[in-house]
Amino acid sequence: MESEKKERVAPPPHHVLVLPFPVQGHINPMLQFAKRLASTASGIFRVTLATTVFFSETVQVKLTGGSVRLDTISDGYDRGGFMEAATPEAYHRRLDEVGSRTLVKLIERHKGSDRPFTCLIYDTSMHWALDVAAGLGLTGVAFYTQSCAAFAIYYYAYQGRLRLAVEPSEEGGRRTLSFPGLPPLSVSDLPSLLFEEGSSYEPVLSLKTKQFSNLDKADSVLFNTTQELESEVVSVLKGFWPVKTIGPTLPFMYLDETSSGTSREEDKDYGYNYYKPSSTNYIAWLDSKPEGSVAYVSFGSIAATSERQMAELAWGLRDSGVYFIWVVRASEQQKLPKEFAAETEERGLVVTWCNQLQVLAHGATGCFVTHCGWNSVLEALSLGVPMVGVPQWTDQPTNAKYVEDVWGVGVRAKADQEGVVRREEMETCVRQVLEGTSRRGEEIRSNARKWREMVKGAVREGGSSDKNMQEFVGELVNSDLESRGSRTINVKLTSEDQGLVK
Repeated sequence: MESEKKERVAPPPHHVLVLPFPVQGHINPMLQFAKRLASTASGIFRVTLATTVFFSETVQVKLTGGSVRLDTISDGYDRGGFMEAATPEAYHRRLDEVGSRTLVKLIERHKGSDRPFTCLIYDTSMHWALDVAAGLGLTGVAFYTQSCAAFAIYYYAYQGRLRLAVEPSEEGGRRTLSFPGLPPLSVSDLPSLLFEEGSSYEPVLSLKTKQFSNLDKADSVLFNTTQELESEVVSVLKGFWPVKTIGPTLPFMYLDETSSGTSREEDKDYGYNYYKPSSTNYIAWLDSKPEGSVAYVSFGSIAATSERQMAELAWGLRDSGVYFIWVVRASEQQKLPKEFAAETEERGLVVTWCNQLQVLAHGATGCFVTHCGWNSVLEALSLGVPMVGVPQWTDQPTNAKYVEDVWGVGVRAKADQEGVVRREEMETCVRQVLEGTSRRGEEIRSNARKWREMVKGAVREGGSSDKNMQEFVGELVNSDLESRGSRTINVKLTSEDQGLVK
């Protein structure tokens, strides 16, 4: 028996490299996924997350228990990141060039270690990473940080099937679009990149369509969503790629209320924040308010609101008469009307940043006025908070369509012909969702509770996302990586690149 024990040799753990696109809205869900993967396959996987040099030196990532390690690649702008680039096109071009070369260097550096990388999970916004993985003999897994619906729309655009979308119909109105797996869509429901002109949109749209150029080479395609939320479009996508829904990738504390212990208590935050939360004690402020009485207002970490729109939102909140917390980043605060603070001091609180999960999970929060970024939508769905959608750009109009018409968990504030949501519209929407006694308001709040249970159920043991996660782990463990061999990839480090990655 003793000799048998000595002969047993534990298989070497896999080493997974997770590579998000370097912005907060992409890093957070992929960092959370990395933590979940390390926890799910403890003792089998070592997990490393790679950010850019700029982000690693600018933002402190808080990780508990050492479950995920950190490393870096370079985007070619180590001093200032995206803001250092002359144009968006210049940034993305440099990221493609330098990012691919320094990613090769990172993987090669670990080849001689006791735990070389065996799998690369990459953000689809960096499609070139899949070619690096294939060239170096790694399993290549795509991770999409937005909804399956948005992904499908971009794919149809990639195929050239949306060319008529922005053209008026013969009757002079806009066309209603119908595609497999999607609800009927108007042009205003499409990602803005597809129908709004502007040089700043072009590089982003290019990212969204280039992701399909080599996606057929991916071993798996992971989505931060659940089967239940997007069942029809998920079924369609499975006909093209090996799709798995593994979301939502929120901190464990906000998803599993049935368990306790160190893992749940430790995993209560994403661990990454580009902005520092306000010093104002907004939780104490919430504690003083009645249950379900507060509208929480936030438009994310990137969107910039016009001064005119800011004023309409401000006066709409004032006229609604409800309690509110409004996140207005420091760079945006000068757009607030001068009289706003004085006129709303008894009911409102403006902060520069906050822990959004804490606010949404608080019992006093009864409504989320949101730009409908996918992370924010998933957080609200997971915590059962009804929404007022004020979409700005990219995938947000599509998300707002699902919030209002597919899931029935909120309303979309309608903009006028100039693209501005007027104060009357904002007041009406907030009142309807937060305190309305109408049948519609009651249905919205009931649906929010229903979807909260379905979304949380997906990540509990035996749920759809949990099963997919277990299946994914099993596939990685059982994959015969040695049969892939190690091929040579035609990417060489220049002398300039040698100093870009530490």
